[in-house]
This record gives sequence, C-alpha cells and structure tokens, in this order.
Amino acid sequence: MRTAILDTNVYIGHWELGLHADQLETVGRMYVIRHSAVVLSELRRGARTRKAQRMVESLYRLAVVTWEPPASAWWEAGRLIRKVGGARGWDTSKRRDFQNDALIALTARLHGAAVVTANRADFEILGAELGVEVYCLEQT
Repeated sequence: MRTAILDTNVYIGHWELGLHADQLETVGRMYVIRHSAVVLSELRRGARTRKAQRMVESLYRLAVVTWEPPASAWWEAGRLIRKVGGARGWDTSKRRDFQNDALIALTARLHGAAVVTANRADFEILGAELGVEVYCLEQT
C-alpha cells in the first residue's frame, strides 16, 4: 500500500472545523499514513488551548513512524524557495511559510510518499517541481 503524509492544515481543519471527515476515510483506504516531524512541530507551535495541546501530544505519542527531513532536504528547500519565491515575487514571510511546505514535500519524495493537503496552491507548485504526488482535499 502507498504511504502519505498529512499536511498540518488537514489536522487543523479536521480538529477545529470538522472538515474533511469523508475525504479522510477515503485517504485512509488509499494510503498508510506516516507522520512528518515538520507537521508535528507546526501543530505543537500552534496549539494554544489545553485541549489542542492534548490532541497534539496524543498524536505525537501515537506517531510510531515519524519521518524527518535530512540535511540535504533543508539544502534543497533553500534552492526551491529562492527559485519559486523569486519567480513569484514573494516577500520574506511567504518564503518562510513555504519552507515548511517544501520540507514536507521533500520528505515525502524521499520516502516515495504522497502529501495530503488542503493547501492546493503551494503543494501543486511543489508537486510539479519535485515530482511528488499531491492529494488535495476539497473544502467542504
């Protein structure tokens, strides 16, 4: 069975807004989910309420397989951000945000996995640049 990484926005949309339930069932039948250290860090950074913190901590404990970007992925992310951000005239803030997306996509590529996301714009760019499969969830 193929593997996939869920992007941070998928967890947030599901946990906070109840989005993607049916789509996530489909994703669960299509892929074995692996966890990204980048996604777990983003979730922890953004967990402001005690309830959110408990959810993220539970996910971290349950994540028996966590993939981390190697140094080479950080190096490649810098190139991608310079290329893509320069071509699109992105400011420093957008480039910084795109870095984590690039690290997630590069980690997925390293493992031959897909990225499941609700961030169609950034991950379609990354999918095209890196040859990574991107499964975009629709906002329901």
